[in-house]
Amino acid sequence: MHKGKGMKFVGDSRVSAERRMSQIPKDYSEYPGRTEAFWPNFLLKEWLVGAVFLVGFLCLTLAHPSPLEGVADPTNASYIPLPDWYFLFLYELLKYEFASGDYVLLGMMGIPGLAFGALLLAPFLDNGPGRRPHQRPIAVIMMLLALASAVWLTYSSASHVDWETRAEMNKPVPPSEVSIDTADPGYAVFEANCMSCHGDALQGGAAGPSLIGIDRTAEDIATIAKEGLEGDPGMPAGMFKGTDEELEQLVQFIMTVNEENAE
Repeated sequence: MHKGKGMKFVGDSRVSAERRMSQIPKDYSEYPGRTEAFWPNFLLKEWLVGAVFLVGFLCLTLAHPSPLEGVADPTNASYIPLPDWYFLFLYELLKYEFASGDYVLLGMMGIPGLAFGALLLAPFLDNGPGRRPHQRPIAVIMMLLALASAVWLTYSSASHVDWETRAEMNKPVPPSEVSIDTADPGYAVFEANCMSCHGDALQGGAAGPSLIGIDRTAEDIATIAKEGLEGDPGMPAGMFKGTDEELEQLVQFIMTVNEENAE
């Protein structure tokens, strides 16, 4: 400190030497190919690659959107659920004999557990300094096997599913404009025996066809209700559980709704 010159700091012991040197990259010469700092050089490259894949994925979803199905219906026992596309390879795995039936636990937990566990151990099994594929054979082989298995199982599962047809079959049923007389005695019989499959307004659903506009006589409807109907769409026998009087009320109710709808 000199008179008239003010006060001047020539150093600060509170700042450690390690902190002052933090901007200098470490020496990576012993690891070939790793001669750049993680921040911001390497991380910026990772972000750029991730952004390219994200933009490509978004363009794919805009060009070919995924077909959506209807609202889940807990009363539809005929619906066969399928997992999302990124789980289809596990779904396909359970179709093989060695991963289903008595060995389903092996398919659900054993094989996937071994596969994912091997991928987790890959960096520790092959921890050499090289980054080229031929310098890390164990990690590369394990990753290629996992990728090939996932792609093949996903393709095998997706090739047997017509997603557009499934979406069309399970799309939401539009509200019916048919007038229903809920005070009709036949409506109570219909509600107890038929509504779960044919809808609350006879509009049909995934488990049963529409009963509006059918070309059936009263005798045909009564026979189908008791004995069922073969073919597609069909109806198993024994679905109607009621007396002869209730059957007559049901038939009259269906015929009345169709006559009103025809007008």
